[in-house]
Amino acid sequence: MEAQAAGRISTAELEAQYDDAVRETIDRFEATGSSIVTDGEQRKPSFATYPIAGLTSLAPEGATIPFADGHARQLPVLTEGPFRYGTYAASYLEQARPHAHAPLKQAVIAPSALSLLYPADGIDGYPREAFLEDLMDEAERDIRGCLEQGAHVVQIDFTEGRLAVKLDPTKGLLQDFVDLNNRVLARFSPEERGRIGVHTCPGGDLDSTHSADVDYAELLPTLFAIDAGAFYLQLASEGDRPRVLRLIADHSRADQRIFVGVTDPIDPRIETPEEVRDRVLEAAEHIPLSRLGTTDDCGFAPFGDDTSTSRDTAFAKIRARVVGTELAARDLLKNGS
Repeated sequence: MEAQAAGRISTAELEAQYDDAVRETIDRFEATGSSIVTDGEQRKPSFATYPIAGLTSLAPEGATIPFADGHARQLPVLTEGPFRYGTYAASYLEQARPHAHAPLKQAVIAPSALSLLYPADGIDGYPREAFLEDLMDEAERDIRGCLEQGAHVVQIDFTEGRLAVKLDPTKGLLQDFVDLNNRVLARFSPEERGRIGVHTCPGGDLDSTHSADVDYAELLPTLFAIDAGAFYLQLASEGDRPRVLRLIADHSRADQRIFVGVTDPIDPRIETPEEVRDRVLEAAEHIPLSRLGTTDDCGFAPFGDDTSTSRDTAFAKIRARVVGTELAARDLLKNGS
């Protein structure tokens, strides 16, 4: 996109490169043996800000998210209403489907994250509640469009959950985020919510995180109040996984599927299938097999300029997840679990 802005590449040439990147990503993803794949978010300018890319009703100097290594990301701020998405995630799914043979998962940003766009001092003639109503309409359209495009599952990226506890230890902000997300999810049927999942992690970016220092115990009891059918939980990088697994067992509902992170994208070392197997077996001690699945801790390149993890490393980690999960399944079947 920088090359396009500088006039070094045309829109048609850029689209062709995007299409090639999506095709190669899906081909390599399917080659790992993963039963569900994604397009690797190749077309997104950011997992968080794709809906607002190109909008003119924005200004800089919005909420700042500091990371542990000292770098920061800053959101823009809304300057006028009504709020409308410029891009919907279904468009990415539509462009990925011709290249895929396996079912596709599509990620969308949580409405709670986009609620941070509204300025603290308000907007004349556009009160916050009117903004939230518009935001919920747009978030519903974003999710519903993906379901209608045939997404196997829609994953809501809720990386701001743990950060909310850091910003507000009273957990009032976290509860506000959960309530807002639930207001959107209430617009879907129980069957539709079964195809909607929530992802949480401490915000991996450029091999750093924004909230890994927040105790999972401060997030998980409230997290599972979100009325979604599945949860994708960062876990491989946790120092005390058994403790977290006990928290998951204690606070998750019987109708919620749990996908535990078994590879750490920030760690450059590629996990062995045996390590993954052992992490799955560890999780199976706490979570019923009918509700247990595996995932990767976070996205491998959540922002367009994050090149700290190579594609070869990313797909090797995914392959280790696939093989290690299969090894664990064999052991569990053999032991009659």
